[in-house]
Amino acid sequence: MSLGQSLQQRLLQKLSPQQIQLMKLLQVPTANLEERIKEELEENPALEMDEDANNDDGEEMKDEFESTEEEYELDGSEDEYENLDISEYVADDDGEIADYKMKDDNYPEIDDKKVMPMKNENSFFDMVINQLGLLELDERRFKIAEQIVGSLDDDGYLRRELSSIVDDLAFRQNVMTDEKEVESIIKQIQQFDPAGVGARNLQECLLLQLERKLHEGKAVELAIQILKKYFEEFTKKHYEKIQRGLNLNDDQIKEVINQIIKLNPRPGGNVGEINKAESYIVPDFYIFNNGGVLELTLNSRNAPDLRVSEGYRDMMKEYEKGAKKDKRQKEAVLFIKQKIDSAKWFIDMIKQRQHTLLVTMDTIMKHQYEFFLTGDETEMRPMILKDIAEKTGLDISTVSRVANSKFVQTEFGTFRLKFFFSESLSTDSGEEVSTREVKKILSNMIEAEDKRKPLSDEELTDMLNDKGYNIARRTVAKYREMLNIPVARLRKEL
Repeated sequence: MSLGQSLQQRLLQKLSPQQIQLMKLLQVPTANLEERIKEELEENPALEMDEDANNDDGEEMKDEFESTEEEYELDGSEDEYENLDISEYVADDDGEIADYKMKDDNYPEIDDKKVMPMKNENSFFDMVINQLGLLELDERRFKIAEQIVGSLDDDGYLRRELSSIVDDLAFRQNVMTDEKEVESIIKQIQQFDPAGVGARNLQECLLLQLERKLHEGKAVELAIQILKKYFEEFTKKHYEKIQRGLNLNDDQIKEVINQIIKLNPRPGGNVGEINKAESYIVPDFYIFNNGGVLELTLNSRNAPDLRVSEGYRDMMKEYEKGAKKDKRQKEAVLFIKQKIDSAKWFIDMIKQRQHTLLVTMDTIMKHQYEFFLTGDETEMRPMILKDIAEKTGLDISTVSRVANSKFVQTEFGTFRLKFFFSESLSTDSGEEVSTREVKKILSNMIEAEDKRKPLSDEELTDMLNDKGYNIARRTVAKYREMLNIPVARLRKEL
């Protein structure tokens, strides 16, 4: 028992504020990263753009004010990538990291044509369904999850009773489950973005959002208390009663109420109203085929040149030289040091973001090397989050965030990273193949069929079995539906 407590304590200590902020930065779309950096520049005068990043000696400026606090470490930081200079990298055909060059242009040129961002037409339901693919669910539990997502309303709420969902699964899909299992899958879906999705009511929706902000301090903890104990009073704006009940002063109650009113009561309702920067896909990576050798490039927007202000460094030196300091000078020194430390921390977070993106994409590229060379989906290998997490030494949740929110542009199109993840299926020879490969073969079969006599699911199953793929008819039907292909009678042409 004591051993379990010790392990839990270590895990909690590892989740530092820096780590949490890195997770947030990882989720920022490339199109919005510049805006995020601009906000930091405006808030912190000790941080500035580095116009002289490419100095002659190519070395980083020495930092005279090294922080005494424990250095931030990314999960898996002891792997082979840890000591790499993350400003330049390239992958050769042996899979070794050698030299990835950051592009100066915002968009690359393929066949002498400038490639522009693509419009992202995903709806709220597309967004949630896409995230289902990142859960490690078997076929039966995946159907349950799909049913739950299909039961969400336009605002992102799950208004249906659990018993109704259980009944629908039994009578319409022949899937036997119970309310306990459905509830456990709902909890997983409630971890999806946008925060608050899958809530049964407004109270749960707001609490789900606050629970993701626990690291922000006491005000969030108090806000959670209010929503749990005084929800009715809050909705009726009986703030004085809440204030007395929790023994809060005027400033505290104001701060807590502000935390709550900033939350989104309609997590699904605003997805279609995102700003223009988010409505276009800006690739995070570019992969080029250079004579059979893949070259991976990070979008330059992900690699800004930042530095600590020389003016602030000089001010710190001057104050440090003073032998005796009065109260005002001590406050000035503390302020300057805080700003410098904050600037250094933000620069480190941006570098960690670059490092994490490159390590993840490089590992995916090596795993799916044949696909990136040919663009043939039948060349794709089975790959789940755990595979990439184990190879990179990163946490599965970190890989999930990168896979779900980042895009790579290739000569065959632009893909979200999660596109490359799929479960495995066994062949007669015992070989493990990607389910995406099977879907592609299925799609090709249907495309080549005689439209006057389209193939039934049974016939498609027999054909796949003849090719050595061990697959059941119901799985063929599921894959066909996932490909948005109707049943045989609806494909028939006269």
